[in-house]
Amino acid sequence: MLHRYLRNLFLRRHRTWLTSIGISAALLDPLLSPVLAQSYQIPDREVSCEVLVVGGGLAGAAAAYEGLLAGRTVCLTEITDWVGGQISSQGTSALDERPTQRSLSFYPRGYLELRNRIQRHYRQTDPGDCWVSETCFMPEDGHEILYDILRDAARQGRGELKWFPSTVIKTLDSSGSQIQGAIAIQHRPAAGAPPLNTLPLSQTIEDWYRYEDSAQFEKTVIRFVPQQPRRSRNQAQQPRPAEWYVIDATETGEIIALADVPYRLGIDARSHLEPSSSSSTNDPYCTQGFTYTFAMEATEQPQTHVMPSFYPQYQPYYSYELPRLADFELVFTYRRIFSAEEPPEGRRSIQDYEVNPGDISMQNWTWGNDYRPGTAQDNLVYSRDQLQATGQLSPNGWTGGLRTETLRRAEEHALGYFYWLVAGTTDSQLGEGVKQLHPNNRYLSGLNSPMGTVHGLSKYPYMREGRRIIGRPTSSYSQGFMVWEIDISRRDYRDPYYQQTLAPNTYRSLLIAIAGLEATSIVGGTRPIEQATRRTRSTIYPDSVGIGHYAIDFHPCMTLSPPEAPGNTERAGERRGAGNAYPFQIPLRAMIPQKIDNLLVAGKSIATSHIAAAAYRVHSFEWSSGSAAGNTAAFALEQGILPYQLVDQLPSREPQLEVLQQRLQQQGNPTAFPNTSVFNESWEGWQ
Repeated sequence: MLHRYLRNLFLRRHRTWLTSIGISAALLDPLLSPVLAQSYQIPDREVSCEVLVVGGGLAGAAAAYEGLLAGRTVCLTEITDWVGGQISSQGTSALDERPTQRSLSFYPRGYLELRNRIQRHYRQTDPGDCWVSETCFMPEDGHEILYDILRDAARQGRGELKWFPSTVIKTLDSSGSQIQGAIAIQHRPAAGAPPLNTLPLSQTIEDWYRYEDSAQFEKTVIRFVPQQPRRSRNQAQQPRPAEWYVIDATETGEIIALADVPYRLGIDARSHLEPSSSSSTNDPYCTQGFTYTFAMEATEQPQTHVMPSFYPQYQPYYSYELPRLADFELVFTYRRIFSAEEPPEGRRSIQDYEVNPGDISMQNWTWGNDYRPGTAQDNLVYSRDQLQATGQLSPNGWTGGLRTETLRRAEEHALGYFYWLVAGTTDSQLGEGVKQLHPNNRYLSGLNSPMGTVHGLSKYPYMREGRRIIGRPTSSYSQGFMVWEIDISRRDYRDPYYQQTLAPNTYRSLLIAIAGLEATSIVGGTRPIEQATRRTRSTIYPDSVGIGHYAIDFHPCMTLSPPEAPGNTERAGERRGAGNAYPFQIPLRAMIPQKIDNLLVAGKSIATSHIAAAAYRVHSFEWSSGSAAGNTAAFALEQGILPYQLVDQLPSREPQLEVLQQRLQQQGNPTAFPNTSVFNESWEGWQ
């Protein structure tokens, strides 16, 4: 570290002389950045790319896929060693899709390719014969299939994929309004140490963010920098507004926290835009529950199950939840990812799904392995104030932005849930006499198990909600752009609850906001507010670059700390916003953060409210948002324009935005559902 300090000292003292002999300031300034100077850590490698995608989940993979097809050099980092997020490292390899969209196969081209390859790999659509989805499969296969798709995209588009598994971003080198570089740490097993995925995440994640080697891991420090533009010998050098783009596709919004751009976390205060909010004030600690998934196998013979020492702590939480769900076979087949017997043709009633020895089920259950903290004492994703208090916003202080103790408790909680399934006799919501023993099942663990871990839990928890950016302010969005509850919800806001709960002016604003084409006449006084009819579609955005459709689905935080406390309840009112949603769009403004011009956001961290985010989080949405981010980055590099310049004149026409949208449509990346129009109010049939 001393030689790095001396090098920086030399460069700083002799900068003027170095530039006078022809060494450009563009080369020197990144070396002299305050972040790097304070780290005293010389990178082991320097890697250049045109697009740096941070996070290898479905959004990140989609961004990389489109960047590669556009012929770009793409660096893709991932905290685990599997690409795919939900379908692999998080274990939720059951595609959440809506019936109408699925029946039309109306998805982005890359997502369709993923679905087609899963079907070709297994020679059937649903190898798990599950009832939650039409496609349930093994997580490791999800990783391998998706990685092959990325490699093929690189060959097809003549792009270059630089894949960095087991890699985290430690610092950003920001200068003015752009990210100039990023320091990452890649880990691998130390000599004599056990292989990766031996220990659970809570026991390793803090180590991954330290520069120093440890007894468990050896580290490689990597500096990511912009790739120099490709130009012919006779081509004049024209500076571009940005030499590269960084895409935050992490599960919790790590890069937006590191870049310190404005964002929200948890509950948004009740307003005419978020009328079903459970709180009159913002609450950053109550986010949706997260889940460590695991796999279990049905067996011919009863198995011996030893009660974990921590089981009594978590046992008061577990439940089937509802009387109609109090059926072990129903819970097992819900997300079955491998069927030992050939499934019958066609869909059938969920009561007709049977369990056979050799079947493998992935568990993801609200009152089971969901862990649902909701207070400042136990929340998982740190708020900005908590990051500041723990030193994670200080130079080189970043350690992932998560509460490690909550990860540890969630791991125990998930392991306890398996024991409850097979040997438990209590039910926190349904009472005594409901839960029966089911000993003919075994917990699957080991590097060759479905989750690919020695401990059997998913490599990373399934995250339903993280930090969500606040888009840039405009005349219509003075507090910053945001997709709100009322933009997508099918809820009946004439319900007396809203009239009684909202202030009269707030309720009037709500009725105007959902009135659609009638809003102008109501505001102008030519139509009484009482005659306003509710539009029956989602908000249509002129800058849409993607689509999604799913219910507003809540896994609410719990009221008390810890979540498993006896008698604990879900936060009151959190499920009020849940329900059906109209097919919706992904506006480009929701992907552009404030302050940083060469940063795009994809996945669950785009600018959505707490309630809207409950729908903007499933597999096909993640892919669509990533596809939009990858294409936008490639388009911005090609056209020499910053993403915010594509939308900064809205609602006036934006010709270059229209070119991007046309390109997306021609590629097979929809920006609107069929027959989308302000005049089309016939969306009730979309299921």
